[in-house]
Amino acid sequence: MPRFNRPSRPGGGARSKWTPPPELDLERARAGIPSRESAPDGEWSVRRITERNAAKTYTCPGCNSSILPGIAHLVVWREDSLFGPETALADRRHWHVRCWQTRSFRY
Repeated sequence: MPRFNRPSRPGGGARSKWTPPPELDLERARAGIPSRESAPDGEWSVRRITERNAAKTYTCPGCNSSILPGIAHLVVWREDSLFGPETALADRRHWHVRCWQTRSFRY
């Protein structure tokens, strides 16, 4: 029986090698990469959320006010959690950028 080498998906799905690749959205690519910050209260992973990617309402732990959809903010979690990285990621919080920059370090 002869082989049938065409894709079985409707619409082709494959891109021709002569068509240019899709444009890379650098803002979106950079937004997903967390940066690492050291502070007197520990090591933190900080990921920026752009206005376009902010889709839910969160409460900022710095000022206890709402972060509305469409407002750029930060997602922050501990790098040096005693209970492991899974627990630290589950305990992540959404902060206003200014609240994170001006937070007080309580001992």
